[in-house]
Formats: sequence, C-alpha cells, structure tokens
Amino acid sequence: MRQNLMQTFTDIYVLDLHGNSKKKEVSPDGSPDQNVFDIQQGVSIGIFIKEPGKSTPARVHHAELWGSRTNKYNVLSNCDLDTTEWKEIKDFSRDYLFTIQNTDLKPEYDNGWQILDIFIFQSMGVTSGDDEFLYDFSVNELKVKIDTALRETKAIKADRTLLRLQRGADQIIDKDWKLCLYRPFDQRAILYCTEILERAREKLASQFQEPNLGFITIRRTREGANTQFFVTDTVTDKSVISSADNANIFPLYIYPDTKNEQGNLFTDRTPNLSPNFLSAIREKLGYIPTPEAIFYYAYSVFHTPTYRQRYAEFLKIDFPRLPLTRDNELFTTLAKKGEELVELHLMKSKKLNKVITKYPVSGDNAVTQVTYNESERRVYINKQQYFEGIFPEVWAFKIGGYQVLDKWLKDRKKANRSLSFDEVLHYQRVVVAMKETMQIMAEIDDVIPGFPWE
Repeated sequence: MRQNLMQTFTDIYVLDLHGNSKKKEVSPDGSPDQNVFDIQQGVSIGIFIKEPGKSTPARVHHAELWGSRTNKYNVLSNCDLDTTEWKEIKDFSRDYLFTIQNTDLKPEYDNGWQILDIFIFQSMGVTSGDDEFLYDFSVNELKVKIDTALRETKAIKADRTLLRLQRGADQIIDKDWKLCLYRPFDQRAILYCTEILERAREKLASQFQEPNLGFITIRRTREGANTQFFVTDTVTDKSVISSADNANIFPLYIYPDTKNEQGNLFTDRTPNLSPNFLSAIREKLGYIPTPEAIFYYAYSVFHTPTYRQRYAEFLKIDFPRLPLTRDNELFTTLAKKGEELVELHLMKSKKLNKVITKYPVSGDNAVTQVTYNESERRVYINKQQYFEGIFPEVWAFKIGGYQVLDKWLKDRKKANRSLSFDEVLHYQRVVVAMKETMQIMAEIDDVIPGFPWE
C-alpha cells in the first residue's frame, strides 16, 4: 500500500503523534506519552499531495510529536505544513516504511540467512475459530464442555462453532483430544478435529505426532518487539507468542504421510533444512552438524541480547536472519547454550526441579487479582495468597508480546480459576525458567565476539 501511495502522489507528509498504549510508548526523555484520542492505537496525520506534471515516486516527509495530550493539542493548533520540522525519508527498504530508520547496519544484517531460506516447510499455527469453546485447561474439562454442548445446544451460543461441532461430532475420535501449546509455558487441551477447527493446519500438526522440535517466530511484529522467539514440540496455536500477530512454526524434521501395508505411519524423517543452507554451513565450518545442533545454534543466536539490540529495527519488519560463523568452537558453545534454553522452554530441564519461590499462605487458590509488589518481590493472586521471591526483571520478562508471568496468571483470573497443586508448582517452575533464561542469555553475550561475523 505504501509503495502504491508513493507511485500515486508527489509529496507525502506524515506527522506521527504516537500515543500507542499497546506498545507502552513513552517520550524519548522518559516522560509519559499520551494519545490525542481515547483509544489505544497510535495516531498520525497524513497529508498527500498530487501536483499535475510532477513525476513520482513521491517525496516522503516525516515528523513526530511526543508528550501529553494537552501539549500535542497546543502544538497542532499553532503549526502548519511550513512551520513543521520535516525530515525527508530517502532510503527505503522493500517495506517502504514511512518513518526514519537507521539503515547503516542493513547490509550487515542482510548477510545472514533469513529463516524462510533455512527451513523448507513452515506454517502458521492452529486457528480454532473459538478459543473459549474449543480450548480448556485439561482434557477432562474440555470433554465435559463439549459433551454438554452436544446434549444441551441451548446452553451454548448458536454460532458457526456450534454448527461445525454438530456437523463434525461423529468424526471425533480419542486422538482428537490433544494438548496444544497455547501461550508460552501454557499448554491447553484442544479438540483437534479438522471438521470443527477453523484452520487445523494439518500438515504442520502431523509433524508433531512423533518427536520433533519447532522454531516459533513472527514475520512482522505490530508490537514493536524483538523478543518473538520460542520453541515447541507439539501442536501450537497461532497466537502463541502474540495476540496481535500470527506465529509461524518451522519444524526441524519432516515426517512422510505415507502408510505401510500394516497401516502404520512410517517414522523415517528428513531434516527440514534447505540444501543451500546446509551447503553454506559446510562452507563455513568444513562439515555439516546434526540438525539438532543447527537448531540449538540458531535458537542461541536469536536469544543473544546484542543480536536483538543491534538488529532491533530489522526484526520488527520481517522474519529474522541468522548469521553464520566459521569458528567451530563458537558454534559448539552457542549450540550448547541453545540446547539449555530449549530444555528450559520445553519444561524438560532438571534445573526446574529446584524452585526459587515460596507459596506460603494456604487458601482456596482462587486467582481474583494479579498484583506485583516490587518491594516484597511478591505476586498476589488474591488478597491473602502470593508467590514470593520473584525479582522485578524476572516478573517483567517478555516472550513475544506477552509478559509471561503476568499473562499466565491473568488468563486464570479471566477464567475464574482456582489453581491446583500442579498448577502452583508449574508456575514456580516457570519462574525458574525465566530466571535461568536471563542468565543463559547473559552468558551467551559474554562468549560471542560481537557482530558482524565473518
């Protein structure tokens, strides 16, 4: 659209008024930034000029305004096109962003391998069409809900989900009750029946019927995040790391869908890695590592704070790119760190068994509020009960668009849920995963030689 606008007009002026509360925007000096309207989405003023006889593409001019709503009103009422301090945008990426970008590092970043060129197959995650109905916290709870819907249709809203359920009810079999990675560290039961789900992503889901790993990321983040990386070993929801952007999953292995004479699925698998990428790895290292080692190496690099900060501008607008190293020792070290991260994020690490928080007050475990007290390092789930020993940086840690520890509890609050013993322990293990993740990320930064790599 932006490219077309440039071909249509001769001059474009964009005055960015910011105020995006979803991105938690603040002014460059750290002071609050407010929206000019009572909405969450940021606002801009666009002026598009087309002068007869002038050639395109358009010249694009950019300015921005930060601060309080009152200040923005005052400035806007006293300025015009001529008095505004515009900066002309001259260097455009293929995304034609109408904003000032520092592109000095773009050639360096582009030397890396884009994730689409690394993996042969990828797909968006599952779209249920009705999360509230087709997901639940356990298989038993989900079965009760579905059985009730089939027996008492008046109790369930008569929408297209119910119609799909009625049509597909006779197709439901035991294996359709699955666990799905719904949000970070949050598996939910799903009725995985292709006749009922809006987008089942069958080809992707079939890759996780047998042991596999899947790299999760987002092509373009509307939340301005550079934390959009996670891992899965199961069926995965499209909103797993962002409520605003759909996640893409890249399986490490591809399983064939043919069947042998006995009717059992062949388990012979092939790496989902492109020949060109493997050739580039061989050229760099002199050999081709195992698919797992390559996966862990990539996962480590994408969790490197320096990588995320250095290439933050580019991570917002397209799939990430992976730099390759010629240093086998560095490759091996990063792969080991990446494996540690994967084990933590899949909740398989032995480190998770040593919890670092306390849950000292007995009660009904009802999640009626989610409040963090920084001075006490406590997360309250109701007026009496809390998790203690959670440091501010651990509480604030984000994966994609979600503040993990806050999101997990608020989802239970929304569902009027009381935590079981296993859920209390799970949350404490997630706290360990967050703390260990931050530690490993710092260790990765200590061992890398900096960017770019040759």
